[in-house]
Amino acid sequence: MSIELFEQLDFVENPLFESIIDDLLTQQYSVVDHFFSEEEVVLFRNNLLLKYEADRFKKSAIGSRTQEEIDKSIRGDFILWMDESKADPTEQFFFNKINSLVHYLNKTCFLGILQKEFHYAVYPTGTFYKRHLDTFQNDDRRKLSMVCYLNEDPWPVENGGALAIYIPDGAQEILPLPGRMVIFESQVLEHEVKVVQASERFSITGWLKTR
Repeated sequence: MSIELFEQLDFVENPLFESIIDDLLTQQYSVVDHFFSEEEVVLFRNNLLLKYEADRFKKSAIGSRTQEEIDKSIRGDFILWMDESKADPTEQFFFNKINSLVHYLNKTCFLGILQKEFHYAVYPTGTFYKRHLDTFQNDDRRKLSMVCYLNEDPWPVENGGALAIYIPDGAQEILPLPGRMVIFESQVLEHEVKVVQASERFSITGWLKTR
């Protein structure tokens, strides 16, 4: 039996992942509500808060991880990088679902995603991240950007902290609702995080990277 036939037998279409692919093809970004369930969001948020309260987060920087520079006038969040090789059970659950998506994208779209990097992010009240592109002059491996929101429910418009994605027709503002996942092309779409007006804004942010 050929390799191609084995692959066909192994393939099961995933409607959720297919909808993400369709969105990326038509508009270069996708917004998926309830990508993670309410119970999963609570698990991830509690895990984030344990580490945040243990003072393990650091002030975010701009630039690549090898050329970081802190500039509060550009971004004001605090982050903690996630290491899949040292992931606790809750984090491993998160990575399992992300890996399923990566496998699906590679198999159906031949994206060649070989690496990924994720971090927890906390935006205190009054912080933001100005308009930018998720790529660097010395590193263009980021293919897709992902944000998974872990905020408490409800998150009204008055809380601020929306993600603004800049498309040809203007800015598309996306509220950071719990369980919502946004994925978009890293090297194409500029975006920003609007000022957080009330409550702290929690998320897991990451990138799927090619060679």
